Amino acid sequence: MGQLLTSLNLRGSSDIVPEIGFDIEKATPLSEELGDYNQLLTLLVQPNSTLLKSLKEYKPASDCIRNAIAQPSTENEDKAWNAVLPTVDMLREFYNYSSELERGIPMLLNVLCKDGVTKDLDRHPGLTKLFADILNFVFEFDYLKIRNPTLQNDFSFYRRTLQRGRSNPVVVAKNSSSSSSSSSNNSGSDLRSAINEDDLANRISLFIAYPTPMLKCVIETTTKYVQTNRLVKSVSDWLASIWSACFQNLNTNNHNKKKSNQHSPSTENNVTFYLKVMVVSIILYDHIDPNGAFSKNSPINVKNSLKTIQVTNNLNQQEQSSTSNLISALRYNSKHLNDESTPKGIKNLVMAT
Repeated sequence: MGQLLTSLNLRGSSDIVPEIGFDIEKATPLSEELGDYNQLLTLLVQPNSTLLKSLKEYKPASDCIRNAIAQPSTENEDKAWNAVLPTVDMLREFYNYSSELERGIPMLLNVLCKDGVTKDLDRHPGLTKLFADILNFVFEFDYLKIRNPTLQNDFSFYRRTLQRGRSNPVVVAKNSSSSSSSSSNNSGSDLRSAINEDDLANRISLFIAYPTPMLKCVIETTTKYVQTNRLVKSVSDWLASIWSACFQNLNTNNHNKKKSNQHSPSTENNVTFYLKVMVVSIILYDHIDPNGAFSKNSPINVKNSLKTIQVTNNLNQQEQSSTSNLISALRYNSKHLNDESTPKGIKNLVMAT
């Protein structure tokens, strides 16, 4: 991989990238966008650290589940059930957040892209930063999710147990506190709750079955918004500007780091942010633009982006945003990578990871 990437010649960025001059990571909201910014920050960004913390602290229930299957007994089944409940609650939170993304991203794009003037990122710096924060979170979340395949096993056990008639503890608690209700009303409530829980379980199961569920949600939501509002060019141009800003910041940072030969945690965090946002913006663009990000006429120079990823990671050792992880994200989530119009050199490079 290193030799392949090194073989790519990086042209001067001024020849391929319009000068954006915008530092996304340090952007702050203007007074006129504070209303939208605060609303969407609360909805789409503030929950992110809690969600990531939950995923990082996730404890598989594999041992308890194996015991319940190998040695069926009420005691072993109870232990397995109680072991998976925290995971079920966590997955509900993830799914609920994805629903907020479906609601919030169109609100965000309405401000950023609907008027057709999208290349000037500093027109809405706070909301641009907010969108970049979402892309950064999406990459981090899916990176962690892929590395926890037992999530699906735990939830499958929960669903199987639920289908065998195990009561939902939330429903039981609710019903036990309603002693004044008639038995017929309770029966109807129990049935409705069971149906609702089973429907939600089906939707959560479909959500986590996908390797990168948050990215899938963002892609589908953005694509639907673009098609509904006929804003392919506006949103594509805006995503290309996001890519350009990240690309320029990374190359400026690389130049300064080579010159000073100094490393600092804060700088490395910024670099990680730019790498992830750059890659996810390329993937999004590839799904939005009819010709994709890999075509020769694309404003996104994927070849030089790959070179920048390698150079940056040679200077910054970050496991999560390593060259392999970033290029794998492009490989498995792009739409047009295998098109005939994609240059063979780019295709071979991405497929080599």
